[in-house]
Amino acid sequence: MRPPDRPPPPLAPPGTAGPAGTEAAPGPPPSVPPAASGARLLWWLIAGVIAADQATKVLLRSAVPLYDHRTLVPGLVDLVHVRNEGIAFGLLNSADFEYKWLVTTTLAAVALGAIAFYARHLRPEERLARIGLSLILGGALGNLIDRVHAGYVVDFVDVYWGTWHFWAFNVADMAINVGAALVFLELLFVRRHASHSV
Repeated sequence: MRPPDRPPPPLAPPGTAGPAGTEAAPGPPPSVPPAASGARLLWWLIAGVIAADQATKVLLRSAVPLYDHRTLVPGLVDLVHVRNEGIAFGLLNSADFEYKWLVTTTLAAVALGAIAFYARHLRPEERLARIGLSLILGGALGNLIDRVHAGYVVDFVDVYWGTWHFWAFNVADMAINVGAALVFLELLFVRRHASHSV
């Protein structure tokens, strides 16, 4: 006499052991959040800053002799032709020691490394920080080209009021400062606002 038919055993969930210790077919892998990528900088913006910085310095050298000036806005803005042998805002410019160009170039390279490290941890949604870091990187590379090529940076914008003068700067410096402001804006306001959203 034939035994009564029995229903087949239920299928085990994916990834668990089946009957008699057999392994069931694996299911789809669990979703993993994408890692942060540092390759999301705006390379066209970086190249544009470098090109504008170097082009304006070439024009300045041909139009204004060294240590001379041309008035743009009387009592407010002049074009000057000066050399910054120090670091940002003229620091170490008046210092005179052997291999100063090597020290300032090394400091600039270390700053570039820090920028690149931070860029690798950007998230795709951090748009202001991406723009800001691209501006900073373009400006830093523009000034680094000067330091490697000549041992100093050419500055040419002199903003002043009466006898007070701001440090002379260039296109690269402007890009660095605007970029830093955008990064701080992202960190201080945009990210804080997002963290408090419901």
